[in-house]
Amino acid sequence: MPALAWALGASLLVSLISLIGVFTLLVKEKFLNRILILLIGFSAGGLIGGAFLHLLPEAVEISNAITTYIFLIVGFIVFFILERYLLWHHCHEGKCDVHPFGYLNLVGDGVHNFIDGLVIGASFAVDIRLGVVTAIVVILHEIPQEIGDFGVLVYGGFDKYKALLYNFLSGITAVLGSLLGFYFTGLLGKFSTMILPFTAGGFIYIACCDLIPEIHKHPSAKKATYSMVFFLFGIIFMLIMKVFWHH
Repeated sequence: MPALAWALGASLLVSLISLIGVFTLLVKEKFLNRILILLIGFSAGGLIGGAFLHLLPEAVEISNAITTYIFLIVGFIVFFILERYLLWHHCHEGKCDVHPFGYLNLVGDGVHNFIDGLVIGASFAVDIRLGVVTAIVVILHEIPQEIGDFGVLVYGGFDKYKALLYNFLSGITAVLGSLLGFYFTGLLGKFSTMILPFTAGGFIYIACCDLIPEIHKHPSAKKATYSMVFFLFGIIFMLIMKVFWHH
């Protein structure tokens, strides 16, 4: 089944991003911090663009508007509750104020990646092109997060190689999530009317509550401005995909 193969391939790619910590071993910390804030900006823009330009229009097409926006709100609230009570720490600078946090971070990241997989699998079950867009948005978000997660584990006492291994194991849950998301959506045909706006709500939450505040609190006004430009680039990137890959 081509769509399932796409879904599994995309979720495996998301899992492999957990190994991006290798990159951090090869570059100076100063350079990494310089590009990380730009990645965060681009990621936030990609999430906003993916939610408003792809997921929500698709959901409105197959359902009525009020249902779409109800599940959008539900998605936002659920992601808020999960982050608050399951300790999803998005520590982009590699440090957290919560101790001990290493294993908790792994558990939270595993749950997070599982849900990413659910979203990817469900999107590919609806339409391959929608799945590709969703996977791109997830990947844009995962890159700065996984760099941060690797930093959290090292800061928490793991050596760098164990941190890479454990981070990858927490990332592979995306593949399981993708399988379940694909088949669950296939069995319940109208499930996509819920999962698309629900996912959009999650994307908006992550962008507005996790990533954009990182830009606001950055000590360098110049870097924050550059990151804002990359935020706009992220939205424009998703708009270009919408215009040239509309279905």
